[in-house]
Amino acid sequence: MAARSTTKGLLRVLRTDDSSFQTAWNKLCDRRSDSVENVERDVRKIVDRVRDGGDAELLACVKKFDGARLKKLELSREEWDAGCEAIDPADRAALGKAAMRVREFHRKRIPSSWEMREEGGGFMGHKVRPLDRVGLYVPGGKANYPSSVIMNAVPASVVEVPEICMATPPEPDGSVRPEVLMAARVAGVHRVFKMGGAHAVAALAYGTDTVPRVDKIVGPGNVYVATAKRLVFGRVAIDGEAGPTEVAVVADKSATPAWLAVDLISQAEHDELAQSVLITHVKSHVNRVQDQVVRQLKTLARGKIAKESLSARGAIVVTRNLEESITLANEYAAEHLVLAVDGADALLKQVSHAGAVFLGHYTPVAVGDYIAGPNHVLPTGGTARFFSPLGVEDFLKRTSFVRFEPPKLRELGADVMRLAEAEGLTGHGLSVDLRLQKIRRVRREREAAREAEAEL
Repeated sequence: MAARSTTKGLLRVLRTDDSSFQTAWNKLCDRRSDSVENVERDVRKIVDRVRDGGDAELLACVKKFDGARLKKLELSREEWDAGCEAIDPADRAALGKAAMRVREFHRKRIPSSWEMREEGGGFMGHKVRPLDRVGLYVPGGKANYPSSVIMNAVPASVVEVPEICMATPPEPDGSVRPEVLMAARVAGVHRVFKMGGAHAVAALAYGTDTVPRVDKIVGPGNVYVATAKRLVFGRVAIDGEAGPTEVAVVADKSATPAWLAVDLISQAEHDELAQSVLITHVKSHVNRVQDQVVRQLKTLARGKIAKESLSARGAIVVTRNLEESITLANEYAAEHLVLAVDGADALLKQVSHAGAVFLGHYTPVAVGDYIAGPNHVLPTGGTARFFSPLGVEDFLKRTSFVRFEPPKLRELGADVMRLAEAEGLTGHGLSVDLRLQKIRRVRREREAAREAEAEL
């Protein structure tokens, strides 16, 4: 039996002092397994169609899955200009400010090439270069996502990826939403393609006559997009499988129940599969937050979606103290972690697993989603334990290089041969031994020449 209190409300309530808490908590944390449908067979068919059939099959998929009849897959410059002109000047300014702040944040720490030299002729290092071409997937469907364009494209633009291609589902009339086009322009996108879903991922991975093959595909999408990215991984790099969005809010007595409620709702309104969890040791928050959730949902445009998400996947976890709340937050490893507490900066030191942390009472997730600067493309489903936010590093590759002069090989060659012998790789050892033989021979010849010269 799941751990629940008798408290009435939309969100289920779990209590850590309940004997069945651990079972219920484990199920809450295991949110990846129940959010991914078994669609791999269907996605594989789509990927194979596009890989083998090129533009013809891609256009057929756009018609079938995106609901648009297209003559051309790539957005023309005229269409792009017209879309940008349709944007309200205030919206244009807001998008520009967001792109500027994200760009400034990502410029702070760009990895650079480096080299080192050792005595005896050792020379080695790393050469850091941008990927040649990347593909950015921007979802359509239930919402408009110009912020996703900015967050995915700007880091690639900052490190000067030569070609940034964007794929996004077209509207039924074949157009692309103006806000998305404006965001693409200020974020540094070079080309836009009207295609969505698994077929867009396949086109970017394998290339067609119209769509160029990319080196990496980034950006969120539904389960079909995530599955397609997984299937083409290896052919191209991917940023990871983005699951439904999620938030964990840790609250103490200083938190405002209405603000806690809206922080939960703000993630739940994304998708019915989103997950919102409040973790608090303040028992009085439970009823007050439940009441605020019900009250606020009545006035929201996407209240129905948020209600379904909160009732099916949301939770309030009542702990013994703040320390236990942080322990559970680390176990949950949230995409977004809100510390709605006094002294949030100090508490940050105890956070070991989270995609992004929002400190204090005046930092809702929304500021990170749109304009703060750090990237909002974050690890989901508990993968914050080992994955990081999208950044400039995701659009760079490192190539190591090394050069040994004869004195350095003479210094270390015997150790290389010994290690090769230990692994049974005698060819490795021989590749060093033959060179050492020449080094010794040249050295002997040089010494003999000097002795002969001395005798004259």
